[in-house]
Amino acid sequence: MSETHAEYADAWGEPEPPQPPAASPSGAATAPAVTPADASDAARLVSFGLQPKLLPARDAEYGELLRRYRENPAFARLADAVATGLGLVVLEVSPRAGMAVTAGEDSVFAVRMGDYARRASTDSADRFLHGLAHLAVAAMAFPRPEDLADDAYIGRLTVNGVDAFVRQACLRLEQRAEEQGENTDPASDAPGLEAAWRIYARRSATGATKDARRLAGSTTGIVGKAAAFLTDSGFLQRTGDEGGGSYRTTARYQLQVRDMAGSAAMAELLELGVVPVSDGSATLLPPPEGDDLELAADAALPFHP
Repeated sequence: MSETHAEYADAWGEPEPPQPPAASPSGAATAPAVTPADASDAARLVSFGLQPKLLPARDAEYGELLRRYRENPAFARLADAVATGLGLVVLEVSPRAGMAVTAGEDSVFAVRMGDYARRASTDSADRFLHGLAHLAVAAMAFPRPEDLADDAYIGRLTVNGVDAFVRQACLRLEQRAEEQGENTDPASDAPGLEAAWRIYARRSATGATKDARRLAGSTTGIVGKAAAFLTDSGFLQRTGDEGGGSYRTTARYQLQVRDMAGSAAMAELLELGVVPVSDGSATLLPPPEGDDLELAADAALPFHP
């Protein structure tokens, strides 16, 4: 543009013609700068990911932003950066799961088992029971490593089935303690399943109401609360009232159990030989000979210690 034309444009507000993209030293055009609108769209996509019950197929804006993420690497990097800044980890971005994110330990979005248990009960001993209930739900939902690896796998469970599973695990732990000559008195400050089974086994399954309603402090009440929390978090879907409440897993729950930090307690629970099955019940039948009950690496719960 000549100096005369530039002065004319400046005086009369005529826009300058668009300039070609700046070239790098090698001569290649550089990528266009990120705009505030891009940042807003990336943050919008992350906000959709924080709504676990929302599916891209049911929201046109969510679906469009998801497509943009998958087709535009620069936009994907921007959305990942927004998530990282919020203390979130992107587990998967796909049509089946949407933008599935989980909270890092220091994130404001992190859910801690201690806080969860305190909201559920004022009894500090119940923290063991709530933790064990969540472990059992995850173990029944994905009892084999191949279940975690198979994107098409759907786990099924019931509240009563989970309670039966934990009680059978308690029997196994009690038997193991007796065989090893260990002290079976309650030890409320002892870590792991060895302490939890003593508390769980002595707790009523339903409570003592005249109509046998499920009390919040009963073991089925605690399992029911775990299932309700996971449903509200988009990890389970309620499918009926059978067995105290029946549920199926979602893609998000599979990703959570697959990708979060490993849990020695869950591996120990599975190694007891109390084999959960896909109809939501539990069985004491031993696993097939040679069947590996070790949980896949990095399998755990949507909680931080």
